[in-house]
Amino acid sequence: MLKGAASVLYGQVQPGGIVNAISKRPKRDALSEVGVEVGSFGQRTLQADINRPLNESGKAAFRINAQVSNSDDPTDFVYRRDRWIAPSLSLDLGAQTDLVLFATYSQSNWMRQQGITPYGTVLPNRNGPVRTTLYTGDPSFGGYDIESTSVGYALEHRFSPQITLRQNVRCESEKGNGNFVSNLALQSNQRLQNRQATRQYLDDDMLATDTSLLSQFAALGVQHRLVTGLDARTSHSWQGQRRCTIGALDLFNPVYGAATTCPAAYTSNAPEKLSVMGLYAQDQIKFNPQWTALVGLRRDWSDNQIDDRLANRQTRQKDSATTLSAGLVYEFTPGWAAYTSYGESFLPVSGTSFGGSPFAPETGKQWEAGLKYEAPGGGLTGALALFDLKRRNVTTADPANTGFSVQTGEQRARGLELEVGAELLRSLKLTGAYTYTDTKVTRDNNAAIVGLPLNLTPRHTLALWATYKLPQMPQITLGAGARYVSEQVGSYPFTLPAYTVADLSIGYAGSNYRITAGVKNVFDKAYYDGAINANVVSPALPRSFSVGLTYFF
Repeated sequence: MLKGAASVLYGQVQPGGIVNAISKRPKRDALSEVGVEVGSFGQRTLQADINRPLNESGKAAFRINAQVSNSDDPTDFVYRRDRWIAPSLSLDLGAQTDLVLFATYSQSNWMRQQGITPYGTVLPNRNGPVRTTLYTGDPSFGGYDIESTSVGYALEHRFSPQITLRQNVRCESEKGNGNFVSNLALQSNQRLQNRQATRQYLDDDMLATDTSLLSQFAALGVQHRLVTGLDARTSHSWQGQRRCTIGALDLFNPVYGAATTCPAAYTSNAPEKLSVMGLYAQDQIKFNPQWTALVGLRRDWSDNQIDDRLANRQTRQKDSATTLSAGLVYEFTPGWAAYTSYGESFLPVSGTSFGGSPFAPETGKQWEAGLKYEAPGGGLTGALALFDLKRRNVTTADPANTGFSVQTGEQRARGLELEVGAELLRSLKLTGAYTYTDTKVTRDNNAAIVGLPLNLTPRHTLALWATYKLPQMPQITLGAGARYVSEQVGSYPFTLPAYTVADLSIGYAGSNYRITAGVKNVFDKAYYDGAINANVVSPALPRSFSVGLTYFF
């Protein structure tokens, strides 16, 4: 996870950090592995990872990753089928140049998890409790079938030890259709669930590029690592909808196969073209062995063109912004460092509201300060961070129009994060993380929610995990942990109760194979880990088992 100033340098993102996802790339050494995993609720996964060097140095290499996965669900009729393959090729263009070509293809088919009414689950229902495995959609209406592809390359050329050019290019496309039945308000008898059926049609593509130059030099008595660059992306998206009618479902005596009536014409049809471009510069300045500063500046432009074919209306929205990022680190004793950072963000948002209006860009500001420690040898690590962030124009689900979004005014979050890792006796490892988050809606068109906490944001979360290698049989590793989430409140008419869940694992590492097994939610705790809107809560998974075998050759 990238946090602080670095998290808002490359591209338009929200404050709070981004996930630094790194795909598998070709390696210099040969690698072959296949794996299979089976588990509860029909889980069946087969995966393979093959890498082969193509020349003596291994710099030219080919790698392919593939996975096939099928799974069912505790909820009636819900399933998922995924097929995924990702080849990549590295070319030997000399000692100073690295070039990797990559592609991915995936095909997914699933029946959407609808969630369930809060009445009879987290709130009373005069007819009694509602079964949490009940499917409130209709399997006869169909599911989702989505196909996506991507191709691109990553290039790095070192002109000298001090100057490096990097360029990343990615082209993505996604096509398919989806059918879902969503819950509306429960009828006054608390037995009949009003519903709405929707057919969706997707056709999206995007071209993204990021080109940067890293320069390392000394000036005015200090060391600099200066990154300057340009990133740009253009996307075309089309999401058509047909909103259909379907009868109510009896929650205590469900009958499926209900007739649906869908209009011949689209009820939503607005192709969109979004173009964004950003110039950025970031300088890491080393004053002496103890002080390091980071200063960044970014200028963004966005152009959003929407063709609403139903209203015969074309809209064009242009926005621009200049954002800053800065950080300061002080290493005051070996292993200890204190830091502070400030970051701003600008994120153009695609799509339109139910009324056809384009969304304004999301903006944000974040302050963070903290303390980090790493003992010699890495046997003990720790981090403490205090943060304060604000986000404006956040897009959330439209409570009145399923499948559409609305933008809130301003949200604020303050709190702290604590992370600890320790390796004890060379066989026992402990990790833990605690987060305290105080959230609030500080400005909104809906005055009723101003001052309330953000929906589905627990104030306290705690996670602990321990692994232990048996001294007599170091091939065996045992794992145990627990997760705690405090109650989740907000503007919904219900509160999601707090919960604690325990997990266990065991692994055996042979000479050319690895066996793993795990149990999640060991004590089969019934809890709810989310809610879509005021009409829907999401039951979490009950106790589940999995066993996996990976073979290396």
